[in-house]
Amino acid sequence: MCAGLLTLWAGAVSAACSTDTVTVKHEGALKARFSVAIADTPETRNRGLMFVEEMPTGAGMLFIYDEPGFASFWMRNTLIPLDMLFIGDDGTITKIHENAVPLDETAIFGGNEVRFVLEINGGLSARLGLEEGAVIQHPTINQEIAVFPCE
Repeated sequence: MCAGLLTLWAGAVSAACSTDTVTVKHEGALKARFSVAIADTPETRNRGLMFVEEMPTGAGMLFIYDEPGFASFWMRNTLIPLDMLFIGDDGTITKIHENAVPLDETAIFGGNEVRFVLEINGGLSARLGLEEGAVIQHPTINQEIAVFPCE
């Protein structure tokens, strides 16, 4: 395992819940911690990671919607491969689309009850062992229903 991934794991153990961090846990084990940019307005969600030429291993973008709903993405003007983790209202990862192809305009459907989408570097979810059913921790998740609430 590369040193960058080990850093992700080590950081997850001591992670505090903050708006610029997403922590991922699966089957009781902490899997990763990502430093995230937030896309929570129509403008920031529409731009996403377009025109980004590279992204550090421990970075990503968290798309936040006001309510759960239908989610569909594409890779127009996106220059790097991405994994898209579609997440429900309680923080549970419901679908993972791995290695979205740069510049491809084919629709990527995430489901009907998506409240969050975490985009990370392509292939990283498999390398970290992230799977559907894993849960994220972030303060914008309603803490009363969060599977992995903030402490």
